[in-house]
Amino acid sequence: MSDSRQLAFVALRQIYQRGAYTDVALDRVLHDGDLDLADRGLLSELVYGVVRRARSLDALIDQLGKKKARQQPPDLRAILHLGLYQLRYLDRVPDSAAVNTSVELAKNNGLKRLAGVVNGILRQYSRLAEEGDPLVLPEDAIARLGILHSYPDWIVQLWVEQFGTEEAERLGKWFNQPPSLDLRVNPLNATLEDVERALNEENNSRFDLTRVPPLPQALRLKGKTGAIAQLPGFKQGWWTVQDSSAQLVVHLLDPQPGEVIIDACAAPGGKTTHIAELMRDRGTIWARDRAEKRLRKVRANAQRLQLQSIQLSPGDSCDCPPFHQTADRVLVDAPCSGLGTLHRHPDIRWRQTPEKLDELTTLQNQLLSQTALWVKPGGILVYATCTLNPAENETLIQSFLDTHADWTIEFPSAKSIATPFASPDGWIKVLPTQHHMDGFFMVKLKKSL
Repeated sequence: MSDSRQLAFVALRQIYQRGAYTDVALDRVLHDGDLDLADRGLLSELVYGVVRRARSLDALIDQLGKKKARQQPPDLRAILHLGLYQLRYLDRVPDSAAVNTSVELAKNNGLKRLAGVVNGILRQYSRLAEEGDPLVLPEDAIARLGILHSYPDWIVQLWVEQFGTEEAERLGKWFNQPPSLDLRVNPLNATLEDVERALNEENNSRFDLTRVPPLPQALRLKGKTGAIAQLPGFKQGWWTVQDSSAQLVVHLLDPQPGEVIIDACAAPGGKTTHIAELMRDRGTIWARDRAEKRLRKVRANAQRLQLQSIQLSPGDSCDCPPFHQTADRVLVDAPCSGLGTLHRHPDIRWRQTPEKLDELTTLQNQLLSQTALWVKPGGILVYATCTLNPAENETLIQSFLDTHADWTIEFPSAKSIATPFASPDGWIKVLPTQHHMDGFFMVKLKKSL
């Protein structure tokens, strides 16, 4: 199949009606389709964009249609989402093309009798857009931001309480941008300059390549990269894909050659392999994860990067017995709500709920208390999440410190790459609008002698 809009409709049907994750549904239709690079880009833009903007698009259907969005037949709602998304958010698609292709989608997918509804709603939007924004917003500040930028009210409320209304709006806009692709160069196999040179020779102006200071191993690609595994240096183990915020976590951990390190939630292995690289592959790293299948990804990544110091350790870090030896350092990259990665995983905003966050904090508390037992006196534990939710971050850490008198926050050293990011309290909160990375929280804890 070579029609990017038809494939986008198929993916959205899987996401909306079968609960598929956005990336999984998109990968499936990309595999089944036969698209050139430009059409693959349009397909990805449509699928990710529609999922991100679902609340805004539903609000438009509510205002323009005779039935509310949730009362529409599911396939019709998906087609209207595709058409309205193109009209509202894609400048390079002519209005006539957005309308006509959406009408054809209805006719070709068993909705011929509703093609007129599609045509009427989309043309009505186009007429209204000539006079101003057709999207009518409520006066309530939280609901206004939620509908305008397409987030549940509770996420907007969370941001407003922490950062204020203006920063909440900036975050809403930031998380609706397509993500960049960050690479982490493996210094045991290549230099930053080696990778830059190889990628620039391959580039042909498809993407922009920049460094990400102060991170010494990070490169950022923006644009059409094509298949990641086909880029120069991937098969040779010169680099791996990892967001800059995640790279910062291991610099805060500061692993040293010859140490024993435990990565308590290791899969798929991005931070585990980074630990090995910074240790110059000398020492022992125990990669633990409760899902043995996921640990295979750790092994595959370690093999591709040619790392020998990583040992796999299947098991749930919340209730496993202690290791046979205590560790110099432990990394707890905790399961979390993922609210710092909404641009990469747009469906998180619709899948998470305040009730699920309460369950997560219980799990995180258990995980932190258990893994603290694995650290030797004078040793280090780094706790990290990819969320901006205080209950999973600052509040949780303060609660841990209140009940564990032998632990304190350890500020990053003066020479650490992480130092400029540290707050006066010692922990680090990476704010995407300021640092241009995924939203992250991390803190370095030290056990008394």
